[in-house]
Amino acid sequence: MAISDYFTRFLQLRDELSARDLELLREIPTTVRTYDSGEEVVSVGAHTRSCLMVRGLTGRVNRIVGKADARAITALHVPGDFVDLHAFVLKKLNHSVVAFGQVEVEFVEHADLVRMTESFPHLTRLFWMTTAIDAAIHRQWLFASSVLRSSAHLAHLLCEMYLRMEMVGVARDYTMTLPLLQRELADILGYSPIHINRAVRDLRDRKLVRWQAAEVEILSWHGLTQLARFDPTYIEVERRPR
Repeated sequence: MAISDYFTRFLQLRDELSARDLELLREIPTTVRTYDSGEEVVSVGAHTRSCLMVRGLTGRVNRIVGKADARAITALHVPGDFVDLHAFVLKKLNHSVVAFGQVEVEFVEHADLVRMTESFPHLTRLFWMTTAIDAAIHRQWLFASSVLRSSAHLAHLLCEMYLRMEMVGVARDYTMTLPLLQRELADILGYSPIHINRAVRDLRDRKLVRWQAAEVEILSWHGLTQLARFDPTYIEVERRPR
């Protein structure tokens, strides 16, 4: 198969793609796989291919060696994200990628990426941009964890996830599917499940969100962004030549 439309949309939101760029993207072969909730999509270790999200939600999981129950979720990935493009140059990963709910992904062989990067500088820059955005999101998570607390911290995550999903067309009308348990939110934000429960309840009490199972409806985007002090600049929401 060819690279998904979600990834093409991710790039087109940030730069213009020529007809030749689009043709080249369609020519990159991929292998499609599906995974059930909790399965490892990408494992720790050496890799010869990278993973592109097509459907669902995955998370980057870091663990302490020798302590299987000690983990942190250090990134979330939505359709259009290249989950581990950095493995193309690093070759080995020190983290795994796990499915939250059922997911569908495409794998791109590194050999095909080598051929593209050796001949097509514009697409190479755009692929590099995706890893730079991933790093910017990670930095923002670290910053949010140091300056925001509880409800505001959770609100920031919700603002980010909705915007990322909405930009590629998998969320709309301020409603998104977020198949995360409270213990998984705790692993993301660094709180206990009890604190997460209180934060969710607080956002509901403020009438900022309606949260039922995996469905999250944002009732007041302005109120949620104000609470979170959310500035989407780090997601690179502007279209510009690169």
